[in-house]
Amino acid sequence: MSAPGAPRPRRLPRSVVPAGAGLARMVLERDLVTARKNWRALATGFVEPVFYLFSLGVGLGSLVGTLQVGGRQVPYATFVAPGLLAASAMNGAVFDSTFNVFWKLKYAKLYDAMLATPLGPRDIAVGEVAWAQLRGLVYAAAFLLVMLMAGLLPSWWAVLALPAAVLVGVAFAGVGMAATTFMRSWQDFELVTLAVLPMFLFSATFYPLSTYPAGVQWVVRLTPLYHAVSLIRSLTLGIVGLPLLGHVLYLAVLGVAGTVVAGHRLERLLRT
Repeated sequence: MSAPGAPRPRRLPRSVVPAGAGLARMVLERDLVTARKNWRALATGFVEPVFYLFSLGVGLGSLVGTLQVGGRQVPYATFVAPGLLAASAMNGAVFDSTFNVFWKLKYAKLYDAMLATPLGPRDIAVGEVAWAQLRGLVYAAAFLLVMLMAGLLPSWWAVLALPAAVLVGVAFAGVGMAATTFMRSWQDFELVTLAVLPMFLFSATFYPLSTYPAGVQWVVRLTPLYHAVSLIRSLTLGIVGLPLLGHVLYLAVLGVAGTVVAGHRLERLLRT
């Protein structure tokens, strides 16, 4: 209770703390500090795609031979590697924006504590999406290095594969965090696996899109991972043209929309 006549403490209006501005960086910095203590879990996240690369791309690739992509014949390992690079960026972003965000939101109550500071729900959403895509970028960079050492980068356009992986991470991090705000329990995360695993297997990651029936091809074209795989594969093979802008636009809109929805959902969950 304040003394009679004493001025009341002035609350900061939301306009003083613009959403997604410098304060979102504090959320990112907090995640970076935490990751330093758990770097082993972070470092092992890209191992699975590497195993797929050498078991299927190299091992099975010796039986498959070459595939025709963009009017040229490429070895199967060269075809598969960009798809696995896109999947690596997806895995890093999805893991952090779903399981970790759910733990912080429902059990650790970390975001409730953050609201005691000038941070707002939308700052939290932007910061967490930034960290999730950064984790996806780390996985993608490590995998790209493996591709370089294995001689699976036939074009200098591959230098743009890393920025493309950032865009892939933003897209999946935004959608992943938005979906997590609707999760009620850990059992709901079976839906995440149900969405991610079929995309990983069937989004033209291991086979050309032309191998699917015409009706299935349209379904595949709607999946985010297909656009990620097509974008990164075109860059690593040096097949550059206007169609790439469609993939970029798709992933950018998906990432922005997911982040906006996540911010609104956090506003509703944490302010009520």
